[in-house]
Amino acid sequence: MDLEAAHGAAAAPGKQRRRRARESWGASLLLAYQSLGVVYGDVATSPLYVYKSAFAGDDIQHSAGNEEIYGVLSFVFWTLTLISLVKYVLIVLRADDGGEGGTFALYSLICRHVRAGLLPGGGGGAGDELAVGGRRDARAMSRLRAMLERYRVLQRLLLLFALLGTCMVIGDGVLTPACTLRSLGLSCQWSMSITNVDVQLPVTCAILIGLFALQHYGTHRVGFIFAPIVCVWLLCISAIGVYNIVHWNHHVYRALSPYYMYQFLKKTQTGGWMSLGGILLCVTGSEAMYADLGHFSQSSIKIAFMSVVYPALVLAYMGQAAYISQHHSFENAYHIGFYVSVPEKLRWPVLVIAILAAVVGSQAVITGTFSIIKQCSSLSCFPGVKIVHTSSTVHGQIYIPEINWILMILCLAVTLGFRNTKHLANAQGLAVITVMLVTTCLMSLVIVLCWNKSIFLALGFLIFFGTIEVLYFSASLVKFHEGAWVPITLSFIFMIVMCVWHYGTIKKYEFDFQNKVSVNWLLNLGPSLGIVRVRGIGLIHTELVSGIPAIFSHFVTNLPAFHQVLVFLCVKSVPVPHVQPEERFLVGRIGPKEYRLYRVIVRYGYRDVQKDDIEFEKDLVSSIAEFIRSGDSHHNGVLEDTDKSCEKLSSISNGIPLWMEDGEVDASASPHKETDTQIISPNRKKARFVLPKNAQVDSEVRRELQELMDAREAGMSFILGHSYMKAKSGSSFIKRIVINFFYEFLRRNSRGPSYAATIPHASTLEVGMVYQV
Repeated sequence: MDLEAAHGAAAAPGKQRRRRARESWGASLLLAYQSLGVVYGDVATSPLYVYKSAFAGDDIQHSAGNEEIYGVLSFVFWTLTLISLVKYVLIVLRADDGGEGGTFALYSLICRHVRAGLLPGGGGGAGDELAVGGRRDARAMSRLRAMLERYRVLQRLLLLFALLGTCMVIGDGVLTPACTLRSLGLSCQWSMSITNVDVQLPVTCAILIGLFALQHYGTHRVGFIFAPIVCVWLLCISAIGVYNIVHWNHHVYRALSPYYMYQFLKKTQTGGWMSLGGILLCVTGSEAMYADLGHFSQSSIKIAFMSVVYPALVLAYMGQAAYISQHHSFENAYHIGFYVSVPEKLRWPVLVIAILAAVVGSQAVITGTFSIIKQCSSLSCFPGVKIVHTSSTVHGQIYIPEINWILMILCLAVTLGFRNTKHLANAQGLAVITVMLVTTCLMSLVIVLCWNKSIFLALGFLIFFGTIEVLYFSASLVKFHEGAWVPITLSFIFMIVMCVWHYGTIKKYEFDFQNKVSVNWLLNLGPSLGIVRVRGIGLIHTELVSGIPAIFSHFVTNLPAFHQVLVFLCVKSVPVPHVQPEERFLVGRIGPKEYRLYRVIVRYGYRDVQKDDIEFEKDLVSSIAEFIRSGDSHHNGVLEDTDKSCEKLSSISNGIPLWMEDGEVDASASPHKETDTQIISPNRKKARFVLPKNAQVDSEVRRELQELMDAREAGMSFILGHSYMKAKSGSSFIKRIVINFFYEFLRRNSRGPSYAATIPHASTLEVGMVYQV
């Protein structure tokens, strides 16, 4: 029996591993199913308009030999294979930033491995050990890394390049819903033999409004609603494709040879090159696979694409080509579309499914836009917006109300403004290929700087995929006057917003850094700081990670009283997805011990969910208490530089045994101090910290800890700076316009820091200052 028991004990870990593996596969399959309704709706509906866009206008015409249709099919197949499958699914998806994807995630990866960040107080810049420290290559820096770290102009170009890709993603989020639904509306018009184009516009606008109205339910619910539609749609188009191949032209598979691409360009020349802008639309939605990575997982996206989406799309495109190759005598543009290749008896059922699939097709770029704007906002490259986490398990699933309604308004404007679907297709094509080009360039840097691979491998990646995409980019750009100007205009507007916000944020941080209070000024005040010290803890929010902010002197100059314990609190968003709890709080001391001045740096990744004020106060006080007990006993009476004294703290449970008692505050009790947090809510929970008498600490440390506990019991106040930016007299006209008008307009109409939303209003004090930059 003992042997059996021992064998069972030895087998238990193996069973647990197998069970966890089954659960992991089950979770991946579930996410893969949901991703069909969120990630792949765009690329799955591209057969609706690819051939029609490729043969639109007078660029190319059918001939009896079918060289044109075979050439287009060959281009579609190899573009879908090389760009969507090889580049994105097999390579780019591996460059996830802790599960997060998109253009800005690539920039974040580069900044975390190279000191090339331009973000204030972080973003991979100097002094941010979480962003860079411990992750850098131990080998000698490459010449490329040294150049990026040395030259400021290269850092600015890198940021602008990343912002360009981000702006084009937003532009794609505007154009894709409009293009997909307009193409669907025209197909419906042809199916119902309607000649009045105004009939389908109200229907298209109504569908757009309904689509954006669904977004607040979250990716999880939307995925379950939309996934069955996409599954049925993919099954439908693949079955129709097989029927057309067998019934009309079973030799169409020969067009998969690259030889037909050469023959296509040789015969059509300039017209064939210009038609590449329409062929490009077969991979629209591929960038969404990477941008939506934070909503799902790498394995789930790969499973869905390789097992379901890719085979169905190849069969659909081959089937359409087989049908058109036997019906090239039709001259009406409608007969090049998707619905003419559907058997007549199935057209109405397929049309109903297509309507639903076209609605789903816009979902991928919308969720991708949410993800990438959240990353930009977290890293101070986009004005503050409200981030709503729609899932308790997958933090990447978010909803941004302001962006959702802005996208809806822009989509409606584009839909109503463009009466020609060819122009919409040109605009969408340019947006898609620009994002792909940016991704290729940034990915080549990631291969060298982050993956530490050979520079020749990175150059091979850049040259191979870059050549393909430059060919498509040139074909799209040449149609600037035929709709391609739209994504450029949209990107220019969003780029101005991002650059102005980034510039203003940098200038504000520089003003704080240059005008921080001298340490000698603080020492000359003496232990009482020259003012009355009242009971309680005062939290001064600042963007500085070292030194004393100017807001402190501004406050004590106008109000000669302050709290017995003063904490300079800096909340930072760092370019990593998550910050571990033991690395979240960095605590240091300012001045001698008797001053009771501390600095706490709280770091959040761009996927972290910040706690409410009660939990935050508990963690904050516990971190300061642990710092007093374990990290400060040998620094008595010495002023320390915060950058040197801050250290990563271990869990408070491993340090001093503080008791935390939860109790309800009596709302009927009259607070005896105006800083007491008891006035917030009738049922507000309050943590009471008690220092045990048998704690193994010396008397001086015990006295400081006890004073901290008493201050916490007396109440905690939050002092927030309310800044107004103003250009200095003598500044250039452009700078005055940017700072005094554009930046101030954005600041007044954007949301404040997320931590400010959880601070109780009764305990908040705002101190106004004018920043002359």
